[in-house]
Amino acid sequence: MKAAKLQKTNAMRELDRAGVAYEARTYEDDGEEASGLGITIAKMLGEDPDQSFKTLVTETPEGGHVVCCIPVAEELDLKAAARAAGAKSLSMMHVRDLVGVTGYVRGGCSPIGMKKRFPTLLDETCVLFDTINISGGRRGLSLTLATDDLIRVTDAVVAPICR
Repeated sequence: MKAAKLQKTNAMRELDRAGVAYEARTYEDDGEEASGLGITIAKMLGEDPDQSFKTLVTETPEGGHVVCCIPVAEELDLKAAARAAGAKSLSMMHVRDLVGVTGYVRGGCSPIGMKKRFPTLLDETCVLFDTINISGGRRGLSLTLATDDLIRVTDAVVAPICR
């Protein structure tokens, strides 16, 4: 029996164009939104939660956006992120605006392949790992890639942005 072909996401297409190797892994998505879901998904896939990063999108007072990637078990420090981004302040983007701005839904937001390229911050703990796990650009899909490749492809600034 032939395995079903995995439908490419914008994140996967962008990585392919950049010549970046990655491993795509799928998991069952029940559609539930819950606190700690990233930790549950990492454990379900046999991944280290410290090595699995979630993507959060923030807004500047001027209406700009900054993408922040932090370990799934951590909380974003908005003041530290604003300093790292060179912004006066940052606030979390309202979830209702996520699809329109990024093209991604909550729980499936990847720092790669958004509608537009935004400044990206990656928590400094990423350098502890050769590879990193991120959302693949839809719920139920995780990508593992070299940390250095993620930094390069997103032009990320690596900084201490967790509480």
